[in-house]
Amino acid sequence: MKFLSLLAVLLLEQLRPLRAGNRVHAAFERYVTMLERQLNAGQYRQGVVAWLLAVGPVVLATVLIYYVLYAVSPPFAWIWNIVILYITMGFRQFSHYFTEIIRALREGDIESARTILGRWRGQSAEEFTASEIARVSIELALVGSHRHVFGPIACFLVLGPAGPMLYRISAILAEKWGRSRDPEFGDFGVFAQKFFFWLDWLPARLTAASFAVVGNFEDAVYCWRTQALAWARGAHGLILASGGGAIGVRLGNPVHQGGSMQFRPELGIGEEADIDYMQSAVGLIWRALVLWMFLVFIVTVAHSLG
Repeated sequence: MKFLSLLAVLLLEQLRPLRAGNRVHAAFERYVTMLERQLNAGQYRQGVVAWLLAVGPVVLATVLIYYVLYAVSPPFAWIWNIVILYITMGFRQFSHYFTEIIRALREGDIESARTILGRWRGQSAEEFTASEIARVSIELALVGSHRHVFGPIACFLVLGPAGPMLYRISAILAEKWGRSRDPEFGDFGVFAQKFFFWLDWLPARLTAASFAVVGNFEDAVYCWRTQALAWARGAHGLILASGGGAIGVRLGNPVHQGGSMQFRPELGIGEEADIDYMQSAVGLIWRALVLWMFLVFIVTVAHSLG
């Protein structure tokens, strides 16, 4: 059932993508903002209570509905799996930015590419060179594929429909509340940040390993071992180091920002990023997805045969 659920949602997402900012995500964002406004006084325990109120009801409802539908008819539970996966994962929640940037760079329209990248990353890219645009776009695509595809899939395989829901909500809360050093938040977001770190610990390594397997394995493992810890966000560092090594492109490195060069550690190995490497990144992600689906299929067949 899990393999068929994943296959169905991947096909559905290609035909009718659910973009970021849709009604479901927007409603939850408003709910999270309300909880933060009502409960955030900068204390750790208040962050725990807010996290439980944000996560608990949704995950519990997801599980209860699944078992009720399964008791009525297993096909109904299968449909529920598809619904949950559809609203928690998907390439199209980020890939349209990547496609538009490639198109703009091919046409030599660097200003449009900068504008699109700025919208995607939520930070200005007006000073970026063409190579920096390609480099940062590859980074966002690799991390996005993990956050929106591989991470939810890994949790779904282990926890059923509750898994991708827990993963998606925890990622949102870690992003919104995890600014533990911000005076506005104090310790309010520490729990959200730590919980997602541990929830994502294994999925992030599975994603990095799959990039290595379907790309240049030796370079990917070398970059993973020697570069990942230098990146400020550990899970992102190992995914980007492995991905950069797998396709032979240099990621990280300084970029033009705020009138100067913003330092970033080197990740990956090989040539400077360009449009061709952006296409290589797309190929890497799809090959990794095929690998995951193949392994899930093999396990499913083996389980069905006893």
